[in-house]
Amino acid sequence: MNELRIVFMGTPDFATASLKALVESEYKIVAVITAPDRPAGRGQKMRSSSVKDYAIQQNLKVLQPHNLKDEKFIQELKSLNANLQIVVAFRMLPKIVWSMPNKGTINLHASLLPKYRGAAPINWAIINGEKQSGVTTFFIEEKIDTGEIILQEKISISENETAGELHDKLMNIGSNLVCKTVDLISNNKVNAISQNGEISEAPKIFKPLCKLNWNDYPEKIHNKIRGLSPYPAAWTNLTNGKDLTLKVFQSKVEYKNHKFENGFIISDNKSFLKVATKKGFIEILELQLSGKKRMKIEDFLRGFKINDDFRFE
Repeated sequence: MNELRIVFMGTPDFATASLKALVESEYKIVAVITAPDRPAGRGQKMRSSSVKDYAIQQNLKVLQPHNLKDEKFIQELKSLNANLQIVVAFRMLPKIVWSMPNKGTINLHASLLPKYRGAAPINWAIINGEKQSGVTTFFIEEKIDTGEIILQEKISISENETAGELHDKLMNIGSNLVCKTVDLISNNKVNAISQNGEISEAPKIFKPLCKLNWNDYPEKIHNKIRGLSPYPAAWTNLTNGKDLTLKVFQSKVEYKNHKFENGFIISDNKSFLKVATKKGFIEILELQLSGKKRMKIEDFLRGFKINDDFRFE
């Protein structure tokens, strides 16, 4: 086994799981690179990343560069004498950074590459109704998410699974895959292969795309709701002449011919609310009215009565 000196790069919880697995496997982490602290929440207090919080707990060296091409940062990175860099849920690296260690820079990606290259692979897999997903470790190259694959692991997606639920599964599977990958590198047993097969993109998701279209088929609407739950969340306008914005987190599909206009609401004002769509209905199970907390439909209807003037748009 070759002695590895690892620099780990990541920011959110998804990355923390991999860093924790590496630490518990007793690999030598010479530094952790993460995003700068940022203001967050109503009070806009400075908040550190999940990766930074864990790294500090483990007494690991933490670097938080604003600019990855900054000369001072590059020199500090070189001085660490790392021979492997591991990237999980971080930003795009300049070549001067990813090409630095002699054993390469590896990335964990939450899809079965080359499918769903990009920033939001978990969301897009569910939005598009995929039946399986997975995680991939690969060597970083010039173009994003295109490098040679080291390992992959598949997982099935159930018909009602949300992006949040799939995220947590892939986070745990991915952390184990990172350790398996590092074991191969340490023992010079990597047999990386070029990516081949169907290529698809998973671009960053912005608010306009999250708006629900009630003229779609129910399955398409349902997939969009669960693919955006809990974040950034699908949304719609509840209107009776005045628009209210609702986020929708959980739903159920019903295929049934009807004569209602799409967006028409059927509710008992107690525990049940469904919306007419093309060739069926979407039953809403969990939602959030703008400015209010997220709640189950029965709790929502306890304080908000739906009459015949309301529509979803």
